[in-house]
Amino acid sequence: MARLPRLAVAGHLHLVIQRGDGAKPVFADDADRHFYLGALLHAARASAVAVHAYALMDDQVCLLVTPAEHGALGRVMQRVGRDYVAPFNLRHGTKGSLWAGRFQSTVLEPSGYLLAAIRFIEQAPVRVALVAKAQDWPWSSAAHHVGHQASPLITEHVAYWQLGNTPFEREARHELELQRLLPERQLTELENAARGGWPLGSAAFVAALGRATDRPVQPPPRGRPRRAI
Repeated sequence: MARLPRLAVAGHLHLVIQRGDGAKPVFADDADRHFYLGALLHAARASAVAVHAYALMDDQVCLLVTPAEHGALGRVMQRVGRDYVAPFNLRHGTKGSLWAGRFQSTVLEPSGYLLAAIRFIEQAPVRVALVAKAQDWPWSSAAHHVGHQASPLITEHVAYWQLGNTPFEREARHELELQRLLPERQLTELENAARGGWPLGSAAFVAALGRATDRPVQPPPRGRPRRAI
């Protein structure tokens, strides 16, 4: 069966995961991470993509974004890849692409999945024991969200403001949320959705997406179709 085109819908929240080829490192040191974030900031601004959360791991990048225009998500990832990979190879004496094929992504309904997706991303360094607290990892948006440092890369999603009436309230609530590891069920749900490219949300949300795109928004039923009698 032919591979489906990626589901990317302007104005909607997207979880994006891009892994290294064969789980190879895509960042050799902090200089690489600095350079990647600069490339991402430049590409996001040029391509009309708002970044709500991020985490740079040794072998992958996780992002939560909203593209403002049709095709913007693909453009920003293509531009970051072009601007980052060639200098990486030149600096480290390597060749070829760093990435394992095309990036994975899914569309999320903010009311049910915004905070879960942010925790999924910002707790990634904790899950692999790089740090004890998410905000201690300098290469994610966690420190920004708990008020330790402001990131020029982050644009808060409108639904995020429901965490509190003031920045202090939102930061305190976010810090509490980060202390609770995301349940395994939600981890699996988000990972599978990104891998398969199927949206997560209410029936009404998925139906509205179906009307906004020609791409299927639900997987076909399992098994062979019933034979006509």
